Amino acid sequence: MHEQFHPDFSDKKEIVRNFVARFKTDGKLLADGKRNKIKIFEDGNFAYNIKSFKVPNLVNQIIYGMIRPSKAKRSFEYANRLLENGFGTPRPVAYFENKSLLLKDSYYVSEQLQCDLTFRELTTDRNYPDHETILRQFTKFTFDLHEKNIEFLDHTPGNTLIRKIGEKQYAFFLVDLNRMNFRALSFDERLKNMARLTPEPDLVRVMADEYSKLSGHSFEETFSKLTKFSMAFRDRFYRKRRIKKMLLLRK
Repeated sequence: MHEQFHPDFSDKKEIVRNFVARFKTDGKLLADGKRNKIKIFEDGNFAYNIKSFKVPNLVNQIIYGMIRPSKAKRSFEYANRLLENGFGTPRPVAYFENKSLLLKDSYYVSEQLQCDLTFRELTTDRNYPDHETILRQFTKFTFDLHEKNIEFLDHTPGNTLIRKIGEKQYAFFLVDLNRMNFRALSFDERLKNMARLTPEPDLVRVMADEYSKLSGHSFEETFSKLTKFSMAFRDRFYRKRRIKKMLLLRK
């Protein structure tokens, strides 16, 4: 098993190795998806979040084993890059890869971060305290990512953890990090990057208002384009869901 630890956790190697070795039988299950599984392991007052990536198909075993970095490695490296640029993410601890020429199982280990909410709550509860304040601060957080040439490809409602840090002050932490680009983005590309967050007109209006002030583009242009891109993403999402449903019914 290949491994790499963050220097801050070099004294925890044996503990973390033991947790990874016991992943299938122990730990508190946090998420059990079709592709990945997440469990929590505790050591005293510190909790580790261990994400187990699904063993890829044969073609991807070759690609991730010989050509491309694994999702676990990318998650670890991108977390470090975010922190170096001043953006929040749970502290990276280590990653593990079971591979020779082919990649089998792999794991990304990070700090289990306690938060107050995710962006998803902003889309479902308009009465959440400081709702508009959080939404505007989140929009600035996204703008700052773009200014640093960071394109978070999985910028979706569940992938931003939010923590209150003061009176009407909030901090944001990105999770599910294995898909990122680091490049300069055009204005349209920036707005398309936000399109996965929500198609709700009232939320889009606030985000467009804040982003327009930060970017120097007009509100009318920003709101029109963000609305168009958000609706297009929503339509593609439901179209894919319908197609999958039809294919399953035919089997």
